Amino acid sequence: MTWRRERWTADHSLPIGVTKRAPVGELVRAGDIIAAGATLAAALRVPGARRLGLSPSDLDRELRVRVGTDVARGTVLARVGRRFARSVTAPIDGRFLHVTVDGDLYIAPIVDRWTVRATLDGVVSRSDDAVVEIEGEAWCLQGAAAYGPDAVGELTLGVDGPNADLAPTRIDVRLSGRIIVGGARVSAEVITRAHACGVAGLVAGGVPPAGLRVVYGDAVTASGSPSRDDRPTVLCLIGFGSAGLPPAVYEAFAALAGARAAIHTASARLFVFSTADIGRASTPSPDVAVRGEGPAAYAPAGRADREADEGVESTPTEEELTPSATDRNSTER
Repeated sequence: MTWRRERWTADHSLPIGVTKRAPVGELVRAGDIIAAGATLAAALRVPGARRLGLSPSDLDRELRVRVGTDVARGTVLARVGRRFARSVTAPIDGRFLHVTVDGDLYIAPIVDRWTVRATLDGVVSRSDDAVVEIEGEAWCLQGAAAYGPDAVGELTLGVDGPNADLAPTRIDVRLSGRIIVGGARVSAEVITRAHACGVAGLVAGGVPPAGLRVVYGDAVTASGSPSRDDRPTVLCLIGFGSAGLPPAVYEAFAALAGARAAIHTASARLFVFSTADIGRASTPSPDVAVRGEGPAAYAPAGRADREADEGVESTPTEEELTPSATDRNSTER
């Protein structure tokens, strides 16, 4: 688990019902709306050509509304005649979906509207009815799992050390819309309080499953789908339970605090948009001990533990065999 600054791609899956999406080549920033649409219920069939006394082939000429347009109840969809006019109106608020070969019209009520926001600063590299893909450069930290909708907000440090747990008293409405770094663990009370205060996201080494169930219900699953859900996004960096952050990772969080950030739930990645030089570790991140409820990762045994298990006697190094000046006796000085 290390920070890396390079060029990344983020895929944003789209559900059925897309009405607007960003074109390929468009420049976007994290948080910009890149797609929008609506969730529709079962469509209602409305007689068209028969009511107007037209043949199905002539109905298109008399339509007043294009297919795919949202209409209000009473909107005139088609009309013929002047003095003795006949018309077809929308019986409900909804979307004009289709015209059949028989000249009938289909209108579906709109159950909900959704939007998808970008999680990267960059350029749209793919755009179709299934996916909008963005390519851009950012600092990135790969996590183990993420829950909730994608989140965008200011990165805020919520603990004083890498092994500290985020206290519920440190969450208030002043942190609304921010992504808070919670250290080793965020509890169920913290997630609930963050939800009430409008926090955009929580990032921590570990999260107890019970805490996730309190907010997300019994069927806790990772999700990257578009949503109007206002519950905070939770990013587990190491596993479940409690897991202290490696010092190098925590120091980078401290350096990047205050920068814009985004959690891409589908890939469980944290993107931070900053030019700060947080340094590149020349050695792997230190081992992390995970404790708690069903951890997803465990720290490998240290060298001393492995040698003890294998019955190998440890040999002092050259540095250990050379005494310091203060350790030598008076005759040696």
